[in-house]
Amino acid sequence: MPFPHLLKPLNLGFSQLKNRVVMGSMHTSLEETEQGFIKVAQFYKERAEGGVGLIITGGISPNDSGIVAPNRAIMQQESDVKDHQLITDAVHEYDCKICMQILHAGRYAYHINQVAPSDIQAPISPYSPRTLLSEEVEQQIDDFVHSAVLAKQAGYDGVEIMGSEGYLINQFIVEATNKRDDEWGGCFENRIRFALAIVKKIRAAVGDKFILIFRLSLIDLIEQGSSANEVIELAKRLEQASVNIINTGIGWHESRVPTIASNVPAGFFTSLSANIKRYIDIPVITSNRINTPELGEKIIQEGKADLISMARPFLADSQFVNKAMNNKANEINTCIACNQGCLDKIFIRETATCLVNPRACNETKLNFSKADVIKELAVVGAGPAGMAFAKYAAKRGHKVTLFEANSKLGGQFNLAGQVPGKREYLQTIRYFTTRLPQLGVDIRLNHVVQAEDLHAFDEVIIATGVKARVPDIEGIEWAIEQGKLVSYEDVLLKRKTIGNHVAIIGGGGIGFDVALFLANDADKVVESVTVNQALEKREFIEEWGIDLSLSQAGGLAEKSCRRATRQITMLQRRLRKPGTDLGKTTGWIHRQHLKHKQVKMTVGVSYEKIDEQGLHISVRGKPRLLAVDHIINCTGQLEENSLVSQLSDKPCHVLGGAKSAKGLDAERAIAEAALLAQSI
Repeated sequence: MPFPHLLKPLNLGFSQLKNRVVMGSMHTSLEETEQGFIKVAQFYKERAEGGVGLIITGGISPNDSGIVAPNRAIMQQESDVKDHQLITDAVHEYDCKICMQILHAGRYAYHINQVAPSDIQAPISPYSPRTLLSEEVEQQIDDFVHSAVLAKQAGYDGVEIMGSEGYLINQFIVEATNKRDDEWGGCFENRIRFALAIVKKIRAAVGDKFILIFRLSLIDLIEQGSSANEVIELAKRLEQASVNIINTGIGWHESRVPTIASNVPAGFFTSLSANIKRYIDIPVITSNRINTPELGEKIIQEGKADLISMARPFLADSQFVNKAMNNKANEINTCIACNQGCLDKIFIRETATCLVNPRACNETKLNFSKADVIKELAVVGAGPAGMAFAKYAAKRGHKVTLFEANSKLGGQFNLAGQVPGKREYLQTIRYFTTRLPQLGVDIRLNHVVQAEDLHAFDEVIIATGVKARVPDIEGIEWAIEQGKLVSYEDVLLKRKTIGNHVAIIGGGGIGFDVALFLANDADKVVESVTVNQALEKREFIEEWGIDLSLSQAGGLAEKSCRRATRQITMLQRRLRKPGTDLGKTTGWIHRQHLKHKQVKMTVGVSYEKIDEQGLHISVRGKPRLLAVDHIINCTGQLEENSLVSQLSDKPCHVLGGAKSAKGLDAERAIAEAALLAQSI
């Protein structure tokens, strides 16, 4: 059997998990939509059918004060049970266990009624919490217990108590947020009293044959967080209190250390779960930046954890486990940790989905049934939109021919995959390269399509993407001829040797990608994969100031980032913070990384001319000369859809960047492709 450690059953005594794969908790906002529990039941059902051993739901509040935001799901009344039974009934059609996560947001709640152990406002919240009175603390405990009892009535196999990521229980545990002087604060024994009381009372109320998971913060990544000894001692006490499984929590949401973004090395935090396993006998779940069965297998085989928690990978591919089990890991649609379709949407109060899988959280409305009329379809352009349309249309039975002018599939993803922290974008290309031939798609590479090539097809889909916009600057043509002005494509594909003094014109996503590429010397020769991975982890620790040993409470250490070997200046016309349009949950990371690398960012720039001296600009009316070796053009893109005007004899559809280059992103392009394939 492939992946024998990952797919091995786990016996809990009164219950057995069929494998070691956990679909970790993530909120999708489906519950808050119309007929939301029907939708979320289908969402979990498909993952259960896909082979996962244990599902942990998104956080459900035990009371009104604990909701993360207004109108979020609560398990508080008997009437709530019926909704949740839709979920448990759906999951239990398969050999899959499901636990409801009980989450009280505390001072992280995005509403005026938030409560906390102390009235210390969170830096990520506009609201200030009210300090809980002693008797109110007791009521909060009772609400947790009542919620767990209702969860059992609803058919859940257990509950996970959310004690990490800086939510209410975690706020009681650490000194940073607990300044109480009663029995719930002060010494460590008092600060963990709240967590242990919840666990003990839940166990007493639900009995022994009910899975009890505690999500423990193994590293807070904040000042005055838990020390190593405190984490270990709490884990021991939780085991004594009859917790069945310890789950891994990493970092508080307010921490300025990346924990799940794509720049976090794969499996980076597994040493923390490995350490906890030395002190307790109950199973330990590890988590964060694990997205392949190969990595999950290695972690368990090496004894670093007993179970592997993956959340976003199950957005990307509901059939993750079945594919691994059937020795088809190469067919897994890998999560690229972009956060665009999931976390970024949740933060703006939209329903989550997935960049590489638009069906995620759309299971009840985006389906690809057999087409009534089978058509011959030509897809011109094999970037994200073209590849996605070809896949979905072929699934519906259409005969699809995919034309690509270049020698391989992928389009702009081939460029993105060169950027440090975005290498997993190449996994999406690997997925389509594997999957499209299996679906019978006729792939024609190195083929520049002419209108006459398309006569035999019933309909044509134009997915030819974008071309770089050339800015109107005096001397631009001279600069191009002299090789002084270089396109972002030439940089990322290493077609040009770039000098040590560089100006990047354009402060959008492409400008940031190029700056990251050059600041990290990604155009230089790299070491072997093993050496490179070790170097990547060491540099990540040094740059973000992480102490995995927790020798300092909270796990923070002194930062030490190697500055860029080049002098890089990013220029932006608009008078606003660079990277404003970057992802809400990842943009701050890119900005901070470039700051660490000492990349200069200048806004309010007017471009005057380019000559032998360099790039002449003015900044808020003041002239300046940048004597640079190269100027990288990242000033935006234009639609490449010239073929459309030559096609008038048949239906022609335009997708992705070819349709609109403004605000272009792969999530939009792939979603457009899926919707068109569903209807054609």
